[in-house]
Amino acid sequence: MKIGNLTLDSCSAFLAPMAGVADRAFREVCTDFGAAYTVSEMVSSKGIAMRDRKSTELLFLSENERPAAVQLFGDNPEIMAQAAKISLEYSPDIIDINMGCPAPKIAGNGGGSALMKNPALAGQIIKSVAEAVNIPVTVKIRTGWDENSLNAVEMAQTAEAAGAAAITVHGRTKKQMYAPPVDLKTIAAIKKAVSIPVIGNGDITDGTSAARMLEETNCDGIMIGRGALGRPWVFSEVSAYLTHGVILPPPPMAQRMLVMIKHIEKLCEYKGDRRGILEARKHAAWYIRDVRDAAKFRKEIFAVEDLDSLKEIAYRISRL
Repeated sequence: MKIGNLTLDSCSAFLAPMAGVADRAFREVCTDFGAAYTVSEMVSSKGIAMRDRKSTELLFLSENERPAAVQLFGDNPEIMAQAAKISLEYSPDIIDINMGCPAPKIAGNGGGSALMKNPALAGQIIKSVAEAVNIPVTVKIRTGWDENSLNAVEMAQTAEAAGAAAITVHGRTKKQMYAPPVDLKTIAAIKKAVSIPVIGNGDITDGTSAARMLEETNCDGIMIGRGALGRPWVFSEVSAYLTHGVILPPPPMAQRMLVMIKHIEKLCEYKGDRRGILEARKHAAWYIRDVRDAAKFRKEIFAVEDLDSLKEIAYRISRL
């Protein structure tokens, strides 16, 4: 699959942008397991334009996670274009525009999925960003704002006309958030309506669900978000199934704990021990969600203050 001049492996899944989750540490771990493309946490275009330290920190991409995109959000075409230009200082392979985030603090301020209600403005934003940079610009959307405004096909056509090089579709409306089954029919309709690559997103948790997305929508690629939480090896599982029809068994518990600790070590290295451990708690809870006595271990995990304590818990879990 080609996005501009970038070639991606359609038999390997891509990592979705997830605020507070898809940071450098998580992206690198997922890349180690075969994620063919990663997208940063979404970054405020206003924050970038003002050179806000926290915003610009989110733009950093390492060589161990490429090809990779930075994802921007905002509702002002000029500021979005300015932010995109600044983002080039961090050498992303792609600029992705968030038009799907349902979070109230984003959509409530006109960004993210709120742009589904204003295709004209969405088109202006995409056009401004595409004209401002010399790398591909992509867009992530939902099927609509709610069940009464399923306008994803119109949005996709608008995006293509404005210069988008690819579109990722999360198969739910803003109102649906993440609860009901993903809408494969709308993703299929979008694929028929545009000539640029379409990437399907939603409810992909293993090789068979990835194959179903590809078969029922004819989309060009697949993106995994929540299905990778605590399970970065899902990318290996998807690749094995799509390439060879093989269903890989889940990793043994001891190996899962080794992956978890490697992930947490990266978090601590990149963000400092204190911040790294605080953020590690939620990741560790995802890694152990299906183990015996998970509730008891979660309680311990959310009380840890250092990496050694977490390693001791991981050692006990690995022996189950």
